[in-house]
Amino acid sequence: LLPVYDKPMIYYPLSILMLANINDILIITTAEDSDRFIKLLGDGSQLGVSIQYEIQDKPTGIPDAFVVGEKFIGNERVCLILGDNIFHADTFINTHILPNINTSVPTVFGYYVKDPERYGVVEFDKSQKVLSIEEKPTNPKSDYAITGLYIFNNDVSKIAKNLKASKRGETEIVDIMNHYLMQDNLKVELLGRGVTWLDTGTHHSLHEASTYIEVLESRQGLKIASLEEIAFEKGFISKDQLLSQAKTLKGTNY
Repeated sequence: LLPVYDKPMIYYPLSILMLANINDILIITTAEDSDRFIKLLGDGSQLGVSIQYEIQDKPTGIPDAFVVGEKFIGNERVCLILGDNIFHADTFINTHILPNINTSVPTVFGYYVKDPERYGVVEFDKSQKVLSIEEKPTNPKSDYAITGLYIFNNDVSKIAKNLKASKRGETEIVDIMNHYLMQDNLKVELLGRGVTWLDTGTHHSLHEASTYIEVLESRQGLKIASLEEIAFEKGFISKDQLLSQAKTLKGTNY
């Protein structure tokens, strides 16, 4: 489940889902942007995955993704990643994502930041038991921000439907997390120093992310988040399919 608005780095969230063996994907976007994503990604068959699309008429809050995507979610657990979030680490998928997909505990991901007051903040004890979650607190109870990556159970759509809008006029993802917290059914997975999390929600942060990726790719000579490469390595497409797609890009850096 991938809400996307006008972010150009769509390949990075998609790569995380594919690396985590998630091949049934829903992209939630706006009516004016949907044609662009469909033209870029189609139905995903060229990558050996299934990509569907839903329109969010207006930004009414992140939880609305679970309402829009209710039929798509069905009886399955769901992984939601925001379209402007980038995660990068060699062991990120195996260490942090896969172990939490195969459990029944709703999971959020915490990342150490120097300015937690700008984010949703998760407080936890020494055993990493979640104690509280606050949205942009004046006096943060920890230095761990909640990233735009969530793994929830299939009851999340029902929870989202019953949320009330905040003072901002939108429903808040923190209210879903607090719902699970009140049931003592919420886990925080802490992302260590070896993981890079980039939120590209501003022009400045998008520029920083672009520079970060460009430096790595130039230094290593390897592409980050190449969906075709991931699809081949995961066995979603054959070698012949990979080579066929490569021919269409002959002469380009990609």
